[in-house]
Amino acid sequence: MALTNADQVIFEQVLGVRKMILNRPKQLNTLSYEMLRSMYEKSRAYEDDPTVKLVILKANGKVFCCGGDLASGYTYVQLGHWSFGASYYRKEFCLDYLLATYKKPLLAILDGSVIGGGVGISIHSTFRIVTENTIFAMPEVLIGAFPDVGASYFLSRLPGFFGEYVGLTGARLNGAEMLVFGLGTHFVPSKNLKSLEDALEKTVASFGSPSVATMSMIINKFAQVQVKSDSAYLRLDMINQCFCGESCEEILSSLEHLATQVQEKWVIDAITSMKSANPLGLKIFLRTIREGRSKNIEQCLETEYIAISNLIAGKISHNYYEGARAMLIDKDKKPKWVPSKLEDVTEEMVAKCFSRSFTEDDDWLPLQLPTKTRGTHVRASKL
Repeated sequence: MALTNADQVIFEQVLGVRKMILNRPKQLNTLSYEMLRSMYEKSRAYEDDPTVKLVILKANGKVFCCGGDLASGYTYVQLGHWSFGASYYRKEFCLDYLLATYKKPLLAILDGSVIGGGVGISIHSTFRIVTENTIFAMPEVLIGAFPDVGASYFLSRLPGFFGEYVGLTGARLNGAEMLVFGLGTHFVPSKNLKSLEDALEKTVASFGSPSVATMSMIINKFAQVQVKSDSAYLRLDMINQCFCGESCEEILSSLEHLATQVQEKWVIDAITSMKSANPLGLKIFLRTIREGRSKNIEQCLETEYIAISNLIAGKISHNYYEGARAMLIDKDKKPKWVPSKLEDVTEEMVAKCFSRSFTEDDDWLPLQLPTKTRGTHVRASKL
């Protein structure tokens, strides 16, 4: 039986703790418009409620969240107008921004895959709990788009040029690697998660308003540190040498040169991914992450919204829809990108993706992020 809209996110209350539980396990907890709407409304209410001391974000099933519900979005746009897709991203980015600048302590339990939009709603949490089951990825360039949901902000804050590596290749990181790079704050074995939640609930009940430091001490009692010998952190120097390039072409050339010198799987995987990705999406992302290093989260989301709106409009390229068709609808895994090569993506094409060249006929609305009290709307991410 299909879940009703009300069942897609479960909201629970335990004294001063509020829980938002993603509940579409059969759909890999992909975010529908209704989920975004209800989470936004509840999150705003919790932030303004003086009785709420901690908000926990988690999910039912074996994954946390595998991103936005792009398959449904593709269908809606095909039946209606491209602006329907822009409406989805407006709601998603507003939720991302609200949680990025949240005034209350947030704890995200990332027990399973956290991909794309799932990263957007969790990456700015005060506590980001990873486990042996956690897999992190931003693979949007492989499905016709580019890493968004604030990726130009949080990926640009990673060490060196590791953010470029993650976003341009869709590389997957495990929980231990997330911890090393600061994408996670604590590694807790999944068997201990229930005990951790119970302990936090008791702490809130006992202290009323426990400090972040107090809650961190409680989490540390359940945490472990695990770093494998093949961790991406151990090859950061080589990643930096390749991904510091000024263009996608230069980065790919550096990888191909490195492949002649070392026999490492990650190099081959990176080359394969970049050559199979949407060339326009690669160049959009490289521009957003480079510019994102000097922007705040609000500015990054606004820039990404303009770019994704232009992709959805399909006036520059139809790769957004071709990626959805090949990877999510028909699932033939053989997208036919146009342009198909990096060298065929001109600077003019990329520039058009960042222009506000929308007309009244487009029925497009600008991104209006939620107003925050003075000082919070530009505060740094919790990364």
